[in-house]
Amino acid sequence: MGEENKNYVDIWGDNVKLRDLGISMLLCIVFALGGYLLAPNEPPRPLIYGLIGGAAGFIISSIIIKPKRRITAMEGEKE
Repeated sequence: MGEENKNYVDIWGDNVKLRDLGISMLLCIVFALGGYLLAPNEPPRPLIYGLIGGAAGFIISSIIIKPKRRITAMEGEKE
């Protein structure tokens, strides 16, 4: 494992930085819980607001945290 790969952890077959994972989890939790707590107390609204908040947290974290993958093409045998 190279020097630049020491900051990555393997989670479900993908290498991620723990800092980026923590930021995205925190954003999603804050937005989902905020939507749930701010929703009117009428029965499906807390669920709907919480889901919308979770989706908003996901969108914001995907904008803030950029992918760090490098794709290299290698010449090989053609079938």
